[in-house]
Amino acid sequence: MSSTPGPAGHPSDPASRPAGYGAPQHGPAASQYGPAGPPSVTGPAGPPPGPGGSGPPQPGPPLGPFGLSPSPTPRVRWGLWAFLVVEIVFLGASVAMAWIIDVDSAGGVLLAIAVPTMLAALTCVLWTLWRGDGPVADLGLRWRWEDVGVGLLIGIAGLFVTVPAALLYLYLVGPDVGTSVGVAFEGITATWPIALGVMFAVVVIAPVCEEIVYRGLLWNAVAKWISNRWVVFVITTLVFAIAHLEFLRAPLLFVVALPLGVARILTGRITASIVAHAVNNFLPGLALALMLVGALPAV
Repeated sequence: MSSTPGPAGHPSDPASRPAGYGAPQHGPAASQYGPAGPPSVTGPAGPPPGPGGSGPPQPGPPLGPFGLSPSPTPRVRWGLWAFLVVEIVFLGASVAMAWIIDVDSAGGVLLAIAVPTMLAALTCVLWTLWRGDGPVADLGLRWRWEDVGVGLLIGIAGLFVTVPAALLYLYLVGPDVGTSVGVAFEGITATWPIALGVMFAVVVIAPVCEEIVYRGLLWNAVAKWISNRWVVFVITTLVFAIAHLEFLRAPLLFVVALPLGVARILTGRITASIVAHAVNNFLPGLALALMLVGALPAV
């Protein structure tokens, strides 16, 4: 742009500018825009509102009970038939393992129990990758530390319900109410490494895999058709109790699974129910390991 002064009398000629030209304005212009005059047209008046600007803070996601941030139940693209496929995989693998594995040894029993459970959970994950949006979105398989705290709290509190219920049920039904896992290891001894492997399967592998199947895949498949989460909670807990095929213990398994469903409801994710399940299985897993090495008498 040329720096040549304009004609005399034009505002671009400094000599012709009136006194007070460029000074703070008063009067109508000042009342409209403030003492600084009209705003600049070369850019925005200020940073946009939001976390990085000077505007009001944006509201976060709504909190649920006890200040938790539950995830919503997804609208999955598969249905109950996916759970049927998973159950077929589990039963087929169980029959195959019992046929090819020596179930007279502790290691053989461990494989016969753990492998079908892991295959069932793996089928769930692969199914969501093939027919859905992946295990994080479809199964609620998200890691959050608050879920660990909820799972520990619900799991420990649940023991005050499930332990008395187990003792009462044992008193009413008798000693035949033993678990299928305990029956499978009956009369078998093992070394400490095998015993600890059995405990790991009971306390870690079983909770992770069963929660993926029941509070993950089955829960969201039922929720696709039923909007009431408490009805979904009852249905999935009932199926969990029956699917163990321990019909004498089914009522007790229903009670044992109640805290696991509560943890799932509070968070909308299965991390909390996995932790609660692990807490529930810790004492039985420890007792089983001690019995296998002969530190506790078999019951």
